[in-house]
Amino acid sequence: MNRKGFLKLLALFGIQTLYPNLYSYPRGKMQTRIIPSTSESIPVIGLGTYMSFDMTAGTKAFQNQVEVYKKFYSLGGRLLDSSPMYGLAEEAIGHIVPKTDSIFYATKVWTRGKDSGIQQMNESFKKMKTEKIDLMQIHNLIDWKTHLKTLRDWKERGKIRYIGITHYVSSAFSQMETIMKTEPIDFIQIPYSVETRDAENRILPLAKERKIAVLVNRPFEGGSIFHSFNNKKLPDYFSSLGCKTVASVFLKYILSEPAVTCIIPATTKLQHMKDNMEAGFSLPEKSEQKNILKYLKELS
Repeated sequence: MNRKGFLKLLALFGIQTLYPNLYSYPRGKMQTRIIPSTSESIPVIGLGTYMSFDMTAGTKAFQNQVEVYKKFYSLGGRLLDSSPMYGLAEEAIGHIVPKTDSIFYATKVWTRGKDSGIQQMNESFKKMKTEKIDLMQIHNLIDWKTHLKTLRDWKERGKIRYIGITHYVSSAFSQMETIMKTEPIDFIQIPYSVETRDAENRILPLAKERKIAVLVNRPFEGGSIFHSFNNKKLPDYFSSLGCKTVASVFLKYILSEPAVTCIIPATTKLQHMKDNMEAGFSLPEKSEQKNILKYLKELS
């Protein structure tokens, strides 16, 4: 039996306290997963910017977010996800990210019409102060047929590297599924959490089959997912997975799905950023999902 298996056995029998040193989970490094269409690897924890980056440069809140970003980058984070919909987020990225940092830039087109889409996407380059956008996504599938033609042209010309589609509700999965089956795309971005598991039925298996990378938004359900777990001690079992907080448990559940490429939680808190990143230091097996749900149910 390997060390990981031994730790799980101890946790299941509730004898963690007999071997405290074994439960001092080693500080590791950020794990990566492959983008199926190219075999390029990216870190499994990224950073979303909805609301958290919608701020004016020079403010106290902005300076706080500078520190949050620094922690993200120092712990191995690379993928930043944004959108014109997120207020000042793209501009904030442009001010915060040093030119020397190796960032995987992901943003979206969020408008109707070919010309409006082109104008908006060109503005994103300017706002984020970058000459490259790695992933351009069609936000909430708005006018997707029109924008997909533009994105294919931009990809062929090297202006962007990857094409994606996004949505934040499971009710859009049927339409996403059709696009995934009929159009050559590199990424999808979907909601997926311990509470919202609809993606497990068809979307995630289809992504694996079609070799499409998966970004996960709303892993914490906008924060509502924590309400049942406030001030409760985690079962010993979670220590064997390297989990110190319930947030890391939620992220571990998602990461135990091999089809998931990267999760993009947003935060304005330095400690939460650290907790989120450390969840990506090891990748659990898919078989852990049942145990995670079982222990969370007992805890809630």
